[in-house]
Amino acid sequence: MPHDHGHAHIDPKSGDRRVSIAIWANALLTVAQIVGGILSGSLALIADALHNFSDMASLVIAFAARKISRRPADARMTFGYGRIEIVAALINYTTLILIGFYLIYEGGMRFIDPPQVNGWTVVILGGVALVVDTLTAVLTYSMQKGSVNIRALFLHNLSDALASVAVIIGGSLILLYDMRWVDPAITILIALYILYLAFTEIGGVMRTLMLGSPPEIDTDAVIAAMSEVEGVAEVHHVHFWQMQEHEAALDTHVVVEPEAWNRLETVKRDIKHVLDKQFGIHHSTLEFEHTDHAHQHADTYGHG
Repeated sequence: MPHDHGHAHIDPKSGDRRVSIAIWANALLTVAQIVGGILSGSLALIADALHNFSDMASLVIAFAARKISRRPADARMTFGYGRIEIVAALINYTTLILIGFYLIYEGGMRFIDPPQVNGWTVVILGGVALVVDTLTAVLTYSMQKGSVNIRALFLHNLSDALASVAVIIGGSLILLYDMRWVDPAITILIALYILYLAFTEIGGVMRTLMLGSPPEIDTDAVIAAMSEVEGVAEVHHVHFWQMQEHEAALDTHVVVEPEAWNRLETVKRDIKHVLDKQFGIHHSTLEFEHTDHAHQHADTYGHG
C-alpha cells in the first residue's frame, strides 16, 4: 500500500526563514558557550558548544541544500537536484559521529585529572543554551517529518536540548558538592547519546544513496501484483530505488504473453495503474519482452 509520510506542507520561503533564524541563534550560542567554557574550565560546556557548532554548520549545509534541491532537472542532472538533501544529511550525521568520538576521548582525559570548574558560568550558559536549543527544535519540528535533511537538524537540536539539561545539572552539582568528576562524566554521556542518534539515523541515508529499495515498499508484493495483470507472463530484472527522499522508482523487464502482444499499451497502462494506486510508485520504466524472445533463467532482481 502507499506509504503515508505525513509531510508537513510548509511554504519554502517560510521554511528558509526558520532555518535562517536557527542558524543565527546557534552561531551566537556557540560563541558564548566556547568563551564561557574556556573561562569556567568546563569541558561539558565546550562539548555542548561543539555540538551547537555542528548544528550551526548543519543548518548552513541544510539551508544551501534546500535551495539547490529546488532546481529543475537539466542535462547534467537529469533526475533533478533533490538528492542533495540526502547528501547533506549524510554530512551532518558523519559530523555528529566524529564529534561524539572526540568528546569521549576528551572526557576520558578529564577523568584522570578533573580541573576546577566555575559552576555558575556553566549553569547560566547551560540555561541560555536550553532556551536556544528548544527554540531551534520547535522551528524545525514541523519541517522534519517530510525531509531527512531537516530531520538530521531536528535530532541535532533535540540532543542539544537534552545535553543542555545535563550541563545544568552538572553545574549545579559542582556548585553544591564540588563534584568535578561530574563534568567529564556528563561530557561522555552527551557523546554517547550523540553517537546513538547518529548511528540510528545514518543507515537510512546510506541506503538511499546506495540505491537501496524504499524501505516502506514490499518489493515482493509489487512484483506479485504486476504479475497478476492480464497479459503478463513474468517479471524479472527488477530494480527499485528512490529518485529523491519520497519518490520511489522502478524499472523492470515484463514478459508479455503472445495473445497480449498486440495490446502492449493497455498492458503498460494497467501495470502503471497498479504501481501508482497500490504502491505509490509514480515513476516506472518498463521494457517488454515477447515470450518467444524472453531472457531465460533471468534473476528476479538485478541483471543476472
